[in-house]
Amino acid sequence: MKLSFRWYGDNDPVKLQNIKQIPDMKHIVSAIYDVPVGDIWPKERIADLKSSVEKEGLSLSVIESLPVHESIKLGEGSRDQLIENYKESLKNLGEVGIKTVCYNFMPVFDWTRTDLNYVLEDGSETLMYDNDVVKNLDPITTNLHLPGWDESYTKTEMSSLIRKYRTMTDDDLWDNLTYFLNEVLPVAVECDINLTIHPDDPPWSIFGIPRIIKTKESYEKLLNINNVKNNGICFCTGSLGCLEENNLPEMIRTFGDHIHFVHMRNIKRLGNHSFVETGHLSKEGSVDMKEVIKALKDINYKGTIRPDHGRMIWGETGKAGYGLYDRALGATYINGLIEGVDK
Repeated sequence: MKLSFRWYGDNDPVKLQNIKQIPDMKHIVSAIYDVPVGDIWPKERIADLKSSVEKEGLSLSVIESLPVHESIKLGEGSRDQLIENYKESLKNLGEVGIKTVCYNFMPVFDWTRTDLNYVLEDGSETLMYDNDVVKNLDPITTNLHLPGWDESYTKTEMSSLIRKYRTMTDDDLWDNLTYFLNEVLPVAVECDINLTIHPDDPPWSIFGIPRIIKTKESYEKLLNINNVKNNGICFCTGSLGCLEENNLPEMIRTFGDHIHFVHMRNIKRLGNHSFVETGHLSKEGSVDMKEVIKALKDINYKGTIRPDHGRMIWGETGKAGYGLYDRALGATYINGLIEGVDK
């Protein structure tokens, strides 16, 4: 298993010089963040990103993420050109030597939380999702902003998108994912790139909008679209762990050949679809992290693994969930689990 760390580029307060001091940390997960969604990623920009990582003695191992345009998810008329652009970006990534690309098919927004600064008993601050808050809000009628939302949308644009998605069923969204994968997977195979889909976060519908990547059955349906190895999974223990029905070790052993990227983090389920993010240790949350590593060992997983969201500890400030200190502790914990399982 290759230990890695998410880095948000030159503007990230967490520097590559800090990251490489974490024991056994040799791989970076990053992206190009200023290219508009739907535009082609220039090969020169990808090469520059790769070079900046390699100058610090690290390897750019995963692109997270290459975003999918909303018109593709909605199945709108412009999707064919946008998919062609996506193919070109994949080709450019392949030419620069990228082998793993993460994406998601979550409508409108990425991960959603109701509190970025929830205070745990030890005084650290973490991310929290309160379902009672979400179910009593309507982003169309309320001047609402929640973490994880795309900052580029105006209020009018977001309301329009939400109205469109509310007319769709889960099957409609699956149809559009199928259309997308049928187009891009041949390019991924040609370029020897593993596409890895991130599960929905949280893994259930919010605001009346469908979400489809959330359970074992979801992955079975995904692989029924195309069982080629490149149709891959980003296995996120935090997202999938929010649903008690998800047996994470069993899912790993079932879909092992298609898991090419792993996010390791812990959450504590609070009931009623609410949860709080905790430190990485098994005893602090609802996910048995050791059993996850044992399952990855059983499938002989050799891909990239990274500590995911961390708490803010020791007075650190910065991008919520993406500070240095607690993610470094998480990486060290993951190292210990891997060594313990190996020996």
